[in-house]
Amino acid sequence: MSAERILYPCYFDGTLQRREGRRVSRNLGVKSPDLPAIETALRKMKVPYRVEAHHHPAWWAEREGRVAVEWKGSKEDLIRKVAREIGRK
Repeated sequence: MSAERILYPCYFDGTLQRREGRRVSRNLGVKSPDLPAIETALRKMKVPYRVEAHHHPAWWAEREGRVAVEWKGSKEDLIRKVAREIGRK
């Protein structure tokens, strides 16, 4: 049974501090990640997802959206895999 995991672009932003929402190490982070980059990574990984118009609570003014992902493993594992895929561009 898979669970739904929510991913926000700020999780992958290497320019942010951890307390600002970054969830990956700086070397895995990218500058200004966006939803299309996350979508491309998830498509390459063949993982089902849907884009939502919601925003990160700490970044309510940004309105950058989020991605809901069907994932069986841990959220941290998913975040690391997506970050590696985004970095391959």
